[in-house]
Amino acid sequence: QAQLAESGGGSVQVGGSLKLSCVAAPRFPGRCMGWFRQAPGEEREGVAVISTSGGGSWYADPLQARFKISLDNAKNTIYLEMNSLKPEDTGRYYCAAGSRCNLDPRKYNVWGQGTQVTVSS
Repeated sequence: QAQLAESGGGSVQVGGSLKLSCVAAPRFPGRCMGWFRQAPGEEREGVAVISTSGGGSWYADPLQARFKISLDNAKNTIYLEMNSLKPEDTGRYYCAAGSRCNLDPRKYNVWGQGTQVTVSS
């Protein structure tokens, strides 16, 4: 079974930046890879997704200006650059794989363990 491993989370001040990484082993498990997040007491939501075959990337509208998703096929890794972080960005960030790109977490079938992001005010 394919595995996904996130890293790069941590605690930052408002306005700071973080870059998350997700390594897939032995290869990308699906045609679409994405980042999702979940705050305590809230449902998991889509952040950004990217096609592993060059089809493009998509973002949750409120995050498009501040976040950037990318991939490195040679390393079987995707990244999430987060800038101008706000307290509401706090949550656990998960890497996931699915067959088609969308922002609904219910459509993804392979998940990592998550990495915590905390933005303090």
